[in-house]
Amino acid sequence: MFDVPALAPEGIRRLSRAEYERMVGLGMFEDERVELLYGVLCAMSPQGAPHATVAAWIHRELVLALGRAFDVRGHSPFAASDDSEPEPDIMVAKRVEGFSHPSAPLLVIEVSESSIRKDRGVKARLYAEASVPEYWLVDLTGDDIRVDVHLEPSPDGYRTIETLGPDRVLRPTLLPSVAIAIADMPWHRA
Repeated sequence: MFDVPALAPEGIRRLSRAEYERMVGLGMFEDERVELLYGVLCAMSPQGAPHATVAAWIHRELVLALGRAFDVRGHSPFAASDDSEPEPDIMVAKRVEGFSHPSAPLLVIEVSESSIRKDRGVKARLYAEASVPEYWLVDLTGDDIRVDVHLEPSPDGYRTIETLGPDRVLRPTLLPSVAIAIADMPWHRA
């Protein structure tokens, strides 16, 4: 598991989300891919072609299934807590007016290859603590695509985690119009 306290050793000043937002607004991270996790700036892994292709495909399927009823965001900030603003690969939230990052998404999705350890550890814990009702981790590290479906968030993590293989269909609990067959995802190992 990813060790959250190890993100910032004792004696290192952590940032608040408000401070981070001000820094972003000033263009301080203009040429960097970072996200704020538990008050610590964390580098984001570059996206390989499989990651980008699968994330774009899932994003498109969600937009088609949900239409304009929900806000489907890709690689956008999530106002998770006072000290965390992760940027999940895909997030579905109720539409809100104005300019703000969603703070109560219905579904968060990470597509994982090189970031699998962080996505299974610190991000899963952060999403559970933020009461995200459903978190999918799309695992691209094996021969077949697999999706870990995390449900029942608690302050200690998700109480239910089920790994689904290519023979299964993803049906988000709070988005009944969505059905995504894992076998339909663009995936093959060379």
